[in-house]
Amino acid sequence: MKTTTHSNEIEKERAILMSLVTPQQKREQSYSAEYSLEELVSLAETAGVEVLASLSQNKEKIDSKWFVGKGKAAELKELIDEHGANTAIFDQELSGAQVRNLEEFLDVKIIDRTQLILDIFAQRAKTREGIIQVELAQLSYLLPRLSGQGSNLSRLGGGIGTRGPGESKLETDRRHIRDRIDELHQQLQEFNKHRSLHRERRKKSGVFQVAIAGYTNAGKSTLLRQLTGADVYVENQLFATLDPMSRMLKLQGGKEIILTDTVGFIQNLPHKLVAAFRATLEEVCEADLILHVVDSSSDMMETQMRVVAQVLEELGAHGQAQITLFNKIDQCTPEQLQLLSTEGDFMRISAYNDNDLAMLCDEIESRLMGDSIAFRIPAEKGDIISLMYRVGEVLENEVDGSDMLFQVRIDKHEYEKIGHLLASYTLDADLVVKGENDLYV
Repeated sequence: MKTTTHSNEIEKERAILMSLVTPQQKREQSYSAEYSLEELVSLAETAGVEVLASLSQNKEKIDSKWFVGKGKAAELKELIDEHGANTAIFDQELSGAQVRNLEEFLDVKIIDRTQLILDIFAQRAKTREGIIQVELAQLSYLLPRLSGQGSNLSRLGGGIGTRGPGESKLETDRRHIRDRIDELHQQLQEFNKHRSLHRERRKKSGVFQVAIAGYTNAGKSTLLRQLTGADVYVENQLFATLDPMSRMLKLQGGKEIILTDTVGFIQNLPHKLVAAFRATLEEVCEADLILHVVDSSSDMMETQMRVVAQVLEELGAHGQAQITLFNKIDQCTPEQLQLLSTEGDFMRISAYNDNDLAMLCDEIESRLMGDSIAFRIPAEKGDIISLMYRVGEVLENEVDGSDMLFQVRIDKHEYEKIGHLLASYTLDADLVVKGENDLYV
């Protein structure tokens, strides 16, 4: 097998892609073998790999030695020799023994889907926390596979499988890796402490948090940039941005909220990656509202929505208040537009349409601030009138004899605190105050 040495030029990875489809996968509602392979092509290209050809096999169960059948492995070898490939990328996760056996038989570098995604994350991580999270995921992936890495451990030419932790760490023993994993966990705990403190401060200050979640390349970063003017990297590719970014957004009524863009989800997102990024993704669980951004122009829209729902459930955020945003409607065909829901917690938008963004902001404000409430307050009650302006958004007010009539939208959290002060002035008979801090509607 050709190997490269230390130099300024790294041999470009030219790969054949391989996918195995089992009956169990076919039964999974969110799994599409064809789409998964198409996505693998996009992942490989995102990682800088030249994709030469792809191959698939339907098999009752995974072969413990070769992963695919021996006959299919021989077919894969012929394809590798024919195209002059130096890498084989598998669409599923391989064991260390399978990697070793395939490397010996095919005489090329073997990469699986998990390692490919981890490599992309290693390229994209920019913040200190993001870099630590990726390294933790990579080392957790590597640890049980040390005996199966074969020539991967001595390959010094770079490329997929050598970024992130680096070559020296890949050649260390299990004890060293376990020590490094423990060290990374401790560093992440410090980040978690800081995040928890910020979260508590936000809650005390009454600042709402809105999380943007969705499938990768659905337009989440574009939405954040268009809404807040944030200087974020936007590109039509998988995992264009990795590190979560938060920005302030001022709503029409003057209320400021925190809008957070989270890492995109993907089919078969590696569990080790979810585990490493769990603390960051928990911002979704803590959010007052989740904006689920969907690429409505994608033929795999429903599959992508199911994947996002599964990941949110895994994170424990499936019960959070949520608005589904069918994004990219400007790129939809008439047939695709007909399939989009128009009732319930759904909105059709283009992140580049100012009118759509204005309606979205109004909807966010309505969700967070609640419906407006009517009050009749005697004109001499200056303290109560002042309170109206301090804690709510006064939509309308007029004089009616010796009274002032107000239509006010009040922050739900604030209303829970002051409801007992306003109960006798409300014109809504359905509002009942039970105690000083217990307001029931």
